[in-house]
Amino acid sequence: MTYLNLFLAFFRSGMLGYGGGPSSIPLVHKEVVGKYKWMNDEEFGDVLALGNTLPGPIATKMAGYIGYRVAGMMGLLVALLATILPTIILMILLLTSLREFKDQPWVQGMTKGVIPVVAVMLAVLTWQFFDSSKKGLGLKLSLFHIFAGVILLQFLGVHPGIIIGALLAYALFGPLKGTDKKKVTVQEGEKTG
Repeated sequence: MTYLNLFLAFFRSGMLGYGGGPSSIPLVHKEVVGKYKWMNDEEFGDVLALGNTLPGPIATKMAGYIGYRVAGMMGLLVALLATILPTIILMILLLTSLREFKDQPWVQGMTKGVIPVVAVMLAVLTWQFFDSSKKGLGLKLSLFHIFAGVILLQFLGVHPGIIIGALLAYALFGPLKGTDKKKVTVQEGEKTG
């Protein structure tokens, strides 16, 4: 049943994710966090951030990791297959028929009509990540990260992978917070005592 659920979750996301990886992220989130509860918002955000730093399509990277986490190596293969299968099927079907209809107004209207829907889905996901960030970092630090990210990405042209990598390095190697320092001190005291 787990393999079937993995297949259905990523197949639905692949079928409905019009426009590629970024548009399928909210759909994957809905399946993985909302429906099946395989991970929470924070874990999903971590997977998304890490996936963005690696080369290749985001949808397949996320499917592979989540599939592996849920059901091991077979889960990885099932999730990957479910992610790429809709694309393969639709490419074969659409490329054979779309060539004839590409200049029709209804085809161009369909493309223009889907763009606002994808934008809203990404906006909702962004708000959920901001809300989660407020809980973990606080409002001021979350807003600082947003403004710093906009400046680095839009105005200075820094690659998103570099920013995410720097934040991950800081989280791993940066100074410990107050409660973490106490835990380390207590653990060191237990080892010596």
